[in-house]
Amino acid sequence: MTVQMAVRKKGWSRKQKRLGIIAGLGLVLALATTLVLIALRDQIVFFYSPSDVIAREVAAGTPIRLGGLVADGSWVRTGQENDFAITDGAETVAAHYTGILPDLFREGQGVVAEGAMQEDGTFKATNVLAKHDENYIPKEVVDALKASGEWRPETAQ
Repeated sequence: MTVQMAVRKKGWSRKQKRLGIIAGLGLVLALATTLVLIALRDQIVFFYSPSDVIAREVAAGTPIRLGGLVADGSWVRTGQENDFAITDGAETVAAHYTGILPDLFREGQGVVAEGAMQEDGTFKATNVLAKHDENYIPKEVVDALKASGEWRPETAQ
């Protein structure tokens, strides 16, 4: 009887032990991933639309991102106090932000605001991100296209 055969009769071989350890680590990793995904299932969303906020009844004080379009005729600015409404066409949420808004912020434009819902159903933003449309071309690119003679203003805005 060889030494290897004697070891095998006592228990698992080295290869079986390694496979067992790898399988155990894989199981622990899968379990940890599942627990993290379950804990974050409502927070993984990049942003909520106004319809999502109303449908999910987001609790006051919960930090979220609210995205949509700035409703036409809703923006009132008094110094650095800004009141506006964010809409997705179906629902509208009133929002308040104190501070300087991005240059691209305007009515009818897409925005993502970070903040929390208030007890009165309004949204208090702590940060506002304005989105440009898909036709936006940086000035440097426009200048480079003009310099190369490839600029076609009818395709850009």
